[in-house]
Amino acid sequence: MASGEGVVDQLSGAAGGEAEAKMETEGEREGPVLYLDLTSYQLHDLSEVEIPPTLEEVDLTANRLSSVDPRIGQLPRLRKLSFRQNLLEDDAVAPLSSWETIAGLQELVLRDNKLTRIPDAGIFKGLLVFDVSFNEISSLTGMSKVSSKLKELYVSKNEVAKMEELEHLHALEILELGSNRLRVMENLETLTNLQELWLGRNRIRAVNLCGLKLIKKISLQSNRLTSMDGFQECTALEELYLSHNGIQKMEGLSTLQNLRILDVSSNKLTTIENIETLTRLEDLWLNDNQIPSLDGIETALAGSREKLTTIYLERNPCAKTPEYSSTLKKIFPKLEQIDSDIIA
Repeated sequence: MASGEGVVDQLSGAAGGEAEAKMETEGEREGPVLYLDLTSYQLHDLSEVEIPPTLEEVDLTANRLSSVDPRIGQLPRLRKLSFRQNLLEDDAVAPLSSWETIAGLQELVLRDNKLTRIPDAGIFKGLLVFDVSFNEISSLTGMSKVSSKLKELYVSKNEVAKMEELEHLHALEILELGSNRLRVMENLETLTNLQELWLGRNRIRAVNLCGLKLIKKISLQSNRLTSMDGFQECTALEELYLSHNGIQKMEGLSTLQNLRILDVSSNKLTTIENIETLTRLEDLWLNDNQIPSLDGIETALAGSREKLTTIYLERNPCAKTPEYSSTLKKIFPKLEQIDSDIIA
């Protein structure tokens, strides 16, 4: 939600405070943009709040709302609506699907409520951002109705067990499904514009990225991986997070020429390998593995010798060897941090 400065209209408040609707001019738009920010007022309803018909953005984060005020459905210019951190259940948000007046909505945030299913968002043909994280949703059933123009989808911290009804989201750039019950990576092959994929804290055992060649960030932390094979075609990848798995061997990384950050901490690695060709690597996290010594590390990281600025190797046997830090400093002249120690 925007929070720009400008002319301020005081609205009648509730919960002992004053609500504000602020006017903001954006770009070349003629006239002001009006938005209402009622964050953290602990409101149980909006009965004492004026809702001007010109509103384009409404932020109701951190209140105690258990229903949606029908006046919100009469805002023809509404583009962004947030009910983050309230008490909304499925029946409470159901009216949204029939309010034609707000069909131009582009951002809908229902994060941290009491939903058990994906709300019907089919009416919003131009929806770009949809956030239903931190609820009790057990299935992605209903996503097939969501606009194919969607660019960002957040469904983290739910109980989703299967990746489904996503195939039509060709414009999707960010997909967040962390902290669910997923076991298989699937139905991603049509998401050809995906740039960020967040799947940490699931139950995934194997990598299946279906050739997502534009993807730049992937997180599979805290899953059940035993291999990192499967990233070879993701040549645009810049950040890869694989900590807290059961990976025993570094493999399938040599083609990732754009990789800047690699986190394979808290695995079962015994050697550093298959990354000698990576010339842009800046951050390397290898702590909490079983790497016995620093022998061969210069060769293993030959491509990034002049680029590496951060390396973590603590809680490996090699970190207990004499001259541990001085050896790393000598090999990598651009190092700024070794483990938690900042190099002066």
